[in-house]
Amino acid sequence: MRAKAPRWQIELQQAVRDPAELLALLKLDAAAMPTLRRDGGFELRVPRGFVARMRSGDPADPLLRQVLPLAAEDTAAPGFGVDPVGDLASSATPGLLHKYRGRVLLVATGACGVHCRYCFRRHFPYGDETPRGERRDDALDYIRNDDSISEVILSGGDPLTLTDHRLGALAKELAAIPHVRRLRIHTRQPIVLPERIDEVFLDWFAPLPVQKVVVVHANHAREIDASVAAAFAALRSAGAALFNQSVLLAGVNDDEGALADLSEALFAAGAIPYYLHMLDRVAGAAHFDVPTARARLLMAGLRARLPGYLVPRLVRETAGAPSKLPVELTVD
Repeated sequence: MRAKAPRWQIELQQAVRDPAELLALLKLDAAAMPTLRRDGGFELRVPRGFVARMRSGDPADPLLRQVLPLAAEDTAAPGFGVDPVGDLASSATPGLLHKYRGRVLLVATGACGVHCRYCFRRHFPYGDETPRGERRDDALDYIRNDDSISEVILSGGDPLTLTDHRLGALAKELAAIPHVRRLRIHTRQPIVLPERIDEVFLDWFAPLPVQKVVVVHANHAREIDASVAAAFAALRSAGAALFNQSVLLAGVNDDEGALADLSEALFAAGAIPYYLHMLDRVAGAAHFDVPTARARLLMAGLRARLPGYLVPRLVRETAGAPSKLPVELTVD
């Protein structure tokens, strides 16, 4: 008898994929909305639990704006390209990025629980750059053979879309490398699909014999509800340090009050508001761009409004730079 799929996989399979269905669920008239994107490619995908946090009847809802495919994505914009942060130039082996000293990023999968329209890897060649089979072995050997690597970042896609069997096996292999002291997971799943943090996940995650860091991704306070807070609490109980990174997005959170509310909501739920990223200039996302001068004003307002530990670092990722760069040190 075939075992029943875990709840999170069922929720993922039942994610909304049709823009017309999404608008109907929110009681929105497609005719009154901005022109939707009609072609294929980077299609809509959003779990129903995340849809339930959107405001019914509000075409400007900040959660909806993050996921709804619009025709504006097909408008070319100067300076926006397919590899905005230089991922491919930093590939050490297929799927393993070595940009920064002491740490590497493993593109564990190309799958995500939600398709964010501003995703900087929306054009990433996952078919060629996801380590499977021999490529997986090559990536692990690279890490084993470089004892300067003390931290491995699992990213994607979203590594938590992998089954516990695959993800747990990978994590245990990495944790067994003597010079790897920290395992970091970048994931949006605890936000859009908090059911993913279940007992099966925690059973292998908690005992890992390395320091565990989970970096989640929320952009607006209304993304964080009781189910998300419960997922955060479970991760912290399993020994993970919990941080959040956001993206500054026009029409979503480019407002001092919205950013302050986000920091407060994150901290109340147990996550440190760590990074606020300037938009990575990926083709298809120009309509989310916020000017640097505006971003600096917003940060000045946050610093005057919040205690320092609730103010995220405003940064920009620049291809070839040795780290994320504070926006105060960059030019637009």
